[in-house]
Amino acid sequence: MPAAQEPTDREPTAVRPRRGLAEKRRSITRAARTVFARDGFTRASVDAIAAEAGVSKRTIYNHFTDKEELFRSVLIESASSVAAWHREMLGRHLDRITDLERDLTAFGLDWASPPREFADHFALVRQIHAEAGHLPPDVIEAWQETGPRAAFRGLSHRLGELADEGLLDVDDPDLAARHFALLAVSDVSQKSLFGALEMPEAEIDSIVATGVRTFLRLYGPGSAA
Repeated sequence: MPAAQEPTDREPTAVRPRRGLAEKRRSITRAARTVFARDGFTRASVDAIAAEAGVSKRTIYNHFTDKEELFRSVLIESASSVAAWHREMLGRHLDRITDLERDLTAFGLDWASPPREFADHFALVRQIHAEAGHLPPDVIEAWQETGPRAAFRGLSHRLGELADEGLLDVDDPDLAARHFALLAVSDVSQKSLFGALEMPEAEIDSIVATGVRTFLRLYGPGSAA
């Protein structure tokens, strides 16, 4: 009888290279996010990204055609992560309403004060605003669709549901979502330059609470928005 083969925990050799390539790509995109957030698209160099990642330029070009493709990949991946956070936050605060004003205020406060883990993402957003005229239009469009528009679609859908439940008076959920952001969140984003400047917590609380109250005067039950 042939001898029984001993079990082994080792992965097949074909798996390890693929995993190594994926890890290398993640290392490159992490480094690129840091460099693009610091230097912007125009000033960032592939040399600087390679140095940050601890790889050669050839390795970067093995994964990405050029700097534009790398920037697009970093931006979409980062925006997707923030959009996922926004969906989770929306569900956590607005899936089950116990007190509409309180729940909307809690949602607005979280939206206005994103976690520190997204600091590089919002640094990228600042760079986009500064360099919009020099960025490929399709890259900006991809970012808008993956990030900001996705967030607004989620909020618009939920506001429409709240209207169906009789908790809001909303004819145009898309417009109501934009009004909520403008009234409760945008002032914080602008004053802090998307998180670059610290703002007193009391000021953030006041902006969001006032914005939510104004929103409810416009869209509360029986309003004529």
